[in-house]
Amino acid sequence: MKEFWIYTLLRLALFLGSLGIVVGVWFVLVDQVPVLWAVVIAFLMSGLGSYFLLDRPREALARRVQDRADKMAAKVEEMRSREDQN
Repeated sequence: MKEFWIYTLLRLALFLGSLGIVVGVWFVLVDQVPVLWAVVIAFLMSGLGSYFLLDRPREALARRVQDRADKMAAKVEEMRSREDQN
């Protein structure tokens, strides 16, 4: 569960940082900032950035999810084998 929160908070921080950069640059170039376009551009920037910058936390989260899925599959298989014996 820790991996999930770490990755989620890093994604949120990356998005907010991207939004700050987009709004700042846009405001310097033009006095008016269209919020919807700034959010869309920041979303795209943070998505692309997370692909490269957040590789390790994403891999840790994926390993954790895979471990939990393997444990659940083992429990289900154990329950099936017990059921077949009865």
